[in-house]
Amino acid sequence: MKSLEAGEWHPGDAIPSETELASRFNVSQGTVRKAIDEMAAENLLVRRQGKGTFVATHADPRAFFRFLRLVPIEGGLQPHDSEPLDCIRVKAGVDAARVLDLEHGAPVTIVHRLLRFEGEPVVVDEIYLPGELFPDLTLDVLQSSDKSLYSLFESRYGVRMLRAEERIRAVAAERGVAERLQVPEGSPLLLVERVTYTYGNKPVEWRRGFYSTQKHVYLNELN
Repeated sequence: MKSLEAGEWHPGDAIPSETELASRFNVSQGTVRKAIDEMAAENLLVRRQGKGTFVATHADPRAFFRFLRLVPIEGGLQPHDSEPLDCIRVKAGVDAARVLDLEHGAPVTIVHRLLRFEGEPVVVDEIYLPGELFPDLTLDVLQSSDKSLYSLFESRYGVRMLRAEERIRAVAAERGVAERLQVPEGSPLLLVERVTYTYGNKPVEWRRGFYSTQKHVYLNELN
């Protein structure tokens, strides 16, 4: 874990073999295998049959659906498009400072974006990010990128989103959100509030997503 956090191995890199790691850290190969299994379960590492073990990356298309659990009512996955709407830099208010563990008034970048599924607007996101971690993030940067947001954050800023906590509740669509989702004002929506963490359990994103569930459901698999 410390080697990953220190950036010794970057997202997508192959890590040394179990034998090499056991020798390096002076532990048994079984201990190394157990540690790798635990990190694979936490989506830090990915095992590939016949190829080895690699550092997980958001560049893998499958990573997108790890953090977006919205699927059509009929099931399956749909093509999606991310449309950045604006990107502004402000001073952290009380709530943003508390959630992101920042000083009140510290720089915060706020991103609004629209997710479309097969051309239909389905999600409006309001995303708060620590300004010091994303110093040059602008609307131009977002619009010119062909990566997912998390892949962009990983490749351009070295910020890996490792895990997230979500709180979900029903809300009525306010005018601005309703217009963007093309639904009547007051329509029922899901508000999915997410706090995302990187290494060291550090919060690096506070996201408020307004989900239209006219044709979609929030899917969570429990094992």
